[in-house]
Amino acid sequence: MNEFELIQRHFTRPATNAVLGVGDDAAIVRPTPGHDLHVSVDMLVEGRHFFADVEPRALGHKTLAVNLSDMAAMGATPRWAVLSLALPQLDEHWASEFAAGFFGLAEAHGVGVIGGDTTRGPLTLSVTIFGEAPAGQALRRDAAQVGDDVWVSGELGLAALAVRQRLRGDVALPPEVLAVCRRKLDFPTPRVALGQRLLDVAHAAIDVSDGLMADLGHILERSGVAAEVWLESLPTLPWMAENRDRLADSIAAGGDDYELCFTAPSSVRAELQGLAEELDCTLTRIGRIVAGQGSRLLDAAGQPVTLQRGGFDHFA
Repeated sequence: MNEFELIQRHFTRPATNAVLGVGDDAAIVRPTPGHDLHVSVDMLVEGRHFFADVEPRALGHKTLAVNLSDMAAMGATPRWAVLSLALPQLDEHWASEFAAGFFGLAEAHGVGVIGGDTTRGPLTLSVTIFGEAPAGQALRRDAAQVGDDVWVSGELGLAALAVRQRLRGDVALPPEVLAVCRRKLDFPTPRVALGQRLLDVAHAAIDVSDGLMADLGHILERSGVAAEVWLESLPTLPWMAENRDRLADSIAAGGDDYELCFTAPSSVRAELQGLAEELDCTLTRIGRIVAGQGSRLLDAAGQPVTLQRGGFDHFA
């Protein structure tokens, strides 16, 4: 199998939402009139973003999921993706399983894969994704307002705890907890539907990829505000909540959650709880936006909590 056979066999699918998809020098797409085009790119590198022995189907899923999460954070509908692969060697089984995970998620979200590139090299996966939202209505990081509530979807710290157990082994996890954490690490759920529904409700949003406190910090910096976050309110697994103090770093700063953190006025609390029930997606109010700069993580007594890490750093 050579490069072109690899592409034809595993990565060429009809792109029904594009004018022209895979097979030419460039794809052709036609954005929906009255919509802004959203573009994002993410790169995953073996040993930096994933373990070498991760199952290829899980890796295919996650490679697209992290990009879908960016679209979700903007409230955009994902439409098209371009996939580039650097592979150490041509492996028929690996490619088949990777493609199954990647295209399975793409089809679930109506994403057309319209091109890409392949080459030999250290295992590196890169996706550029394109999405749409009604013109001028995107969720942005620079729109948080003093008095807003801070919310987060899902549960935090699971993926980080799976990584911590793998690298350091300093936490004895019950087998059932470890299984759930590993599932979260390998198969994150991008909150695409939630992001779209937040367009008319939330002020600012971001996806939690590098750790809650670090990513919330981007909203605060862009919006020129500060935040108070309540450690006891951060949603996580019951077993992790029982050990919240010693797992605070994993929960509040661990990364790889791919949940949405957003700010919204207090007047929409009931609406958000109804939305959580409708989408079967937990939404938790975890803090508030205040005047000033930076963020403070507070314990149950209102005292500042010091974390040992500030979030994932790609160059650390």
